[in-house]
Amino acid sequence: MSARRFRSVGVDPATGKEAFVLARPGGVLEDLADAHAMRASAVLVTVVGAVLEAGRSSEAELAAFVPSLHAALEECVGIIAADREP
Repeated sequence: MSARRFRSVGVDPATGKEAFVLARPGGVLEDLADAHAMRASAVLVTVVGAVLEAGRSSEAELAAFVPSLHAALEECVGIIAADREP
C-alpha cells in the first residue's frame, strides 16, 4: 500500500500483543501485512456469513459487525489499489 501507516502483522503468541510495522511499499513486511489482512478478512467473512445464515441475530447484533467489516474492506481495497499502481 502506498500510504505509509502502521499495519498489523498479527499477534505475538508469547505476549498476546498485536505487532505493527511501518512497511515500505513492495517490501517483505508489506507482503506480510497484506497476507495477514487477507486472512483476517477471510475469517471475518466466515463468521459474519455464519451469523447471517443462522438468521436469529438482532439488528443491534448485526450492527456490531459494521466497524470490523468496514475496516477489513478498507484494508482489502487498499491492497488492491496498491497492486494497480505503476
